[in-house]
Amino acid sequence: MNLNKDIQQLNNKLDLLRRKLDDAKARDNQGLILQFKRELGVVNKKIASIKGMQTRKNSAQSEELKALAFNRALSKVEQADMGKFKKSVRGLVVVHPLTALGKEMGITEVTGYAPKAF
Repeated sequence: MNLNKDIQQLNNKLDLLRRKLDDAKARDNQGLILQFKRELGVVNKKIASIKGMQTRKNSAQSEELKALAFNRALSKVEQADMGKFKKSVRGLVVVHPLTALGKEMGITEVTGYAPKAF
């Protein structure tokens, strides 16, 4: 289950329903207006549910990473050849500050988390 893909599909459906609702309002069709409003509510609830799942997943992953014994910011040289660097350090997890996980953790630099010092 890819949460980002699900959210994107639901947002597309939400956009379509909003356009249909606008058309129904332009034609003053009360039956369709009520139907589209109900469907909009259902889709909004699904989107909120999936976003909540994403937040819980990121929080859990954040706690796991914070529990690892060692972390430090990575230098530009280490970032340049990430494949080689990850092979040399067992269990290394790299978190970028612009990803959802990085924002959740509140980091400002590319940071590596590992069970042992590197």
